[in-house]
Amino acid sequence: MNTSLITADNLSVQFPIGGGFLRKKQMLHAVDDVSLAIPKGSFFGLVGESGSGKTTLGRAMLRAAPISGGSIHYSDGKVNYNLVDLPKSELIEYRKRAQLIFQDPYAALSPRMTVRDIIAEPLEVMGITSSREETDERVRNIAAKCRLNLEHLRRFPHAFSGGQRQRISIARALVSNPRFVVADESVAALDVSIQADILNLLKSLQDDLQLTYLFISHDLSVVAHICDHVAVMYLGRLVETAPTRELFNAPRHPYTKALMSAIPSLDPDQRGNAQKLEGEIPSPTNPPPGCKFHTRCPHAIDICKQQEPKLDHLGVEHDVACHRWQELSGPA
Repeated sequence: MNTSLITADNLSVQFPIGGGFLRKKQMLHAVDDVSLAIPKGSFFGLVGESGSGKTTLGRAMLRAAPISGGSIHYSDGKVNYNLVDLPKSELIEYRKRAQLIFQDPYAALSPRMTVRDIIAEPLEVMGITSSREETDERVRNIAAKCRLNLEHLRRFPHAFSGGQRQRISIARALVSNPRFVVADESVAALDVSIQADILNLLKSLQDDLQLTYLFISHDLSVVAHICDHVAVMYLGRLVETAPTRELFNAPRHPYTKALMSAIPSLDPDQRGNAQKLEGEIPSPTNPPPGCKFHTRCPHAIDICKQQEPKLDHLGVEHDVACHRWQELSGPA
């Protein structure tokens, strides 16, 4: 079993909202008591509906979101960081080791900067290189790995397609030679054919640069193709984690089964069998008691409405948070 690069224990992220004259401030529970370990060298998927807290969890692991409770530890064999109490000097060093690939390749790049300057900016801001020649060499090297040529470096972002822009974003994220990369819906805005090209690029860069990815997505077809381990999130909580093949072959949580059933099938006989989830995801400012999923779960009983289920260990690396998973362990 691989050692973990980054580990979250009972992690919580809350944001104060509202408040004012005669109004009480509310707390938005974006991430609630999450424990998760991402092995070194893995392509770790994080899935769930919009509003489930996926992006906030990823940003917390980058120290780009406030940590309200619990802990996050990063260890790559050379350094060990407790991200909760990280002083500014060590946070600057951690930024070199942990980077983010944004979702929208059109909004992520400054239209006033050339591609060379966009990719070089992290090196200059973090003081990684000591001369323009060294900066240019590193920019050219990472651009080549991301399938960009020298002519591209002199152009501005408006001259490129969505797929090319995303390769520029990837080059910018990787130029500081990070070990941990959060890819937040990084192919969601691209055409299907371009998605495959970017996914293959991410995979080849992982092997070449010894990267560990947290791949955030709502598209389970993409996750099944690229990830080796998957965590399922609902309303700020983890409901199931497992190796990809095991999760897709034998999902245990009712929410995971509903997500799996919604994956489009090429088999005409299998179409129209998606399990419909009634109602909307509850508000994170006022989450329901007990199991957060019980308001939409067709199998909910009294204990589900009263008691929050803990993650049960089914076997090697497979955990599920459901009071009735053993009764409901048939096929999705």
